[in-house]
Amino acid sequence: MTKSLLACATTACAILTASVAPALAQSADQPTPAPASNAMTQPTMAGALAANPNPVSFDAGPLGKVYASGVISGFGQWQTHPNQGDRYGVGDLSNAQAIVQTTEGLLQFYVQAGVYSIPALGTPYIQASKAVDDYFGVAPVIYAKVAPTDSFSAQIGKLPTLIGAEYTFTFENMNIDRGLLWNQENAINKGVQVNYTAGPLVASAAVTDGFYSDVYNWVTGSLTYTVNPANSVTLVGGGNIDQTTRSNLATPLFQNNSAIYNLIYTYSSDPWTVTPYLQYTDVPKNTDIGIVKGASTYGAAVLVKYAVPQIEGVSVPFRLEYIGSSGNTTDRAPNLLYGPGSHAWSVTLSPTYQKGILFGRAEASYVQAGETAAGAAFGRNGSENAQFRFALEGGFLF
Repeated sequence: MTKSLLACATTACAILTASVAPALAQSADQPTPAPASNAMTQPTMAGALAANPNPVSFDAGPLGKVYASGVISGFGQWQTHPNQGDRYGVGDLSNAQAIVQTTEGLLQFYVQAGVYSIPALGTPYIQASKAVDDYFGVAPVIYAKVAPTDSFSAQIGKLPTLIGAEYTFTFENMNIDRGLLWNQENAINKGVQVNYTAGPLVASAAVTDGFYSDVYNWVTGSLTYTVNPANSVTLVGGGNIDQTTRSNLATPLFQNNSAIYNLIYTYSSDPWTVTPYLQYTDVPKNTDIGIVKGASTYGAAVLVKYAVPQIEGVSVPFRLEYIGSSGNTTDRAPNLLYGPGSHAWSVTLSPTYQKGILFGRAEASYVQAGETAAGAAFGRNGSENAQFRFALEGGFLF
């Protein structure tokens, strides 16, 4: 696996390096690109970082115009109370991914391949060399798309989830680390998705394998209503309609047999982007797979980005969240957090600077847990209820 990862990283870097010279030549004079100027809608990005609005492109005959872009970024982190097997400090490659896609015509495709890590609050850090194998492989997102009209399309392959308000990879999000609510959600799933747009309404529905289980028994849907250019509301719901026994890092047993619901509101008007959202998850009783008592989580979060008007390219993303779980240590309810019935809150601040294709950001975060079970919280023996992290990330978006 190590050789294949190195080969993939080398290939990704070669594709990316092919575009770095002209991009760097422009970066000194190029203002921070605005998402609206980028014709490509994937990968979805929350706005703290912006994709290169002028990626490399070439004519591929019957395939039409093909765009090549990507990201290379490094990551460093220091934390208090690391869990068993984790470390106080770490340096790593957070992304070395190449992205190749088409965006027009009846038949389209999207390929995102390379090396990545997925840091998340309240969980041990997994090095990129191991994360690729443990999570979604060297091509985490790859799908074909049929778009017979401007309002309807269908996709098949490895797809980003419809669930939640945060995305999978660091460069897509306001913050470096994913949040506590994200830890209950799936990230990448394999399956089929259809999308339909009617005026201010955008609807999507998908049949997938949920938490990357290879069992296609998850049904998910989302509906977004755009009130006006600054305001939108999204409803999301999905869950396992049967049961799945598979369990590993990418496919946690309890969450993969759950149902998840979101209510997401977004306000976006310079210099502010504000996204508060609610989340509820339910894991029903199922003695066939060892769940002798059902449990649930309930959470709320707000994601905020302030683009500093006086300093071009500087923004200050902020996240505040709370999550609680049901059950207790005596009723044999599943542990969905830091023990049955536990709860936690977090705060994250991620000042960011981007100049052209170059970016850098720092992050300070704090997690406080309560009603934890013995051995289920932070520290080498799981007895600490709080964790502070400081992280840095920098790199290139080609």
